[in-house]
Amino acid sequence: MKQLQYSVSRWMEGGGPEAEIVISSRVRLARNISGYPFPCLASEEETGAVLKKISAVTKDGESFGDFVFWPMEELSELEKQALVEKHQASPFLARESKNGALLMRRDEAVSIMINEEDHLRIQAILPGLQLEEARQEADAYDNLLESEFEYAFDEHYGYLTACPTNIGTGLRVSVMLHVPALIMSGQINRFLRALSQVGLAVRGLYGEGTEIIGNLVQISNQVTLGQSEEEIIGTLFGVIRQIIDQEQGARQALLDNKRANLADKAWRALGLLKFAQLMSSREAIQLISDLRLGYDLGLIKAVDHKLLNELLVLIRPGCLQLLAGKELDNSERNLERPVQIKKTLDRFQNQ
Repeated sequence: MKQLQYSVSRWMEGGGPEAEIVISSRVRLARNISGYPFPCLASEEETGAVLKKISAVTKDGESFGDFVFWPMEELSELEKQALVEKHQASPFLARESKNGALLMRRDEAVSIMINEEDHLRIQAILPGLQLEEARQEADAYDNLLESEFEYAFDEHYGYLTACPTNIGTGLRVSVMLHVPALIMSGQINRFLRALSQVGLAVRGLYGEGTEIIGNLVQISNQVTLGQSEEEIIGTLFGVIRQIIDQEQGARQALLDNKRANLADKAWRALGLLKFAQLMSSREAIQLISDLRLGYDLGLIKAVDHKLLNELLVLIRPGCLQLLAGKELDNSERNLERPVQIKKTLDRFQNQ
């Protein structure tokens, strides 16, 4: 049985437009195959039939030759947790789906969840502000699959989905942002109120139900019915542009008034990340945020976005244990975390 190995996803490689503030852009399409119940209403026999139908097409087709197929039942809890932490799989797929599977392109820019809340969840995630590019990636595989299957579709409502909020285009778009200056200056609350009024949701690093830590926020659309894909992406893009402008202004104000403090905080963060012996994931995320801000403001040169993005993922419990090659309890993870951080920092400095 093949085992999942820790690897760097394409979105973690840094780069892309507005990479100083926008960490990643993600587009997800929800689709269902006509004639089969939604996974939440289906028997294991029915979800098994869907899985067999989809896997037969994707395993044999040249278009999916660069993909790896991962049935959830063949993965350990640790491997599934790592996929969630890298944003390749949802918690629902990892823990609750019947006959769930993940089809993942080798560069991990595109992944297709099978038998999650819907039969298909086609996702593309790219570094920086690349919403349209991510949509094109997802659309390409959506078109390939639609040429093989008849989707559940209604002329009036659009694509039919298990969750009513996804009916219509079935499109969910989200952007991960690093906004330390807006949070430090107290301006973020004004944005949060405004976003909810225009139908956008703000969540933490791992989506719904997670808190905002490390100055990281996810912003996504909540409504798919009655809007075209272009309208959904255009609205979110416009809002993100405004937030980028405001964050840049807030950063400049901090730099003008607190340059020495910011530089000190960044260098202290680097020192702790390099030499601490114990570290929780929460502390590590905050230190990475402080270091990232210092780098983006030109106050420290010892890192880059690829390194910072990789650190942001490998400190999480699943990925950390995957790197260690064994299961660890919380105390052991707090010991292992500085070890893996130091290895990664040393590798970067020796390049």
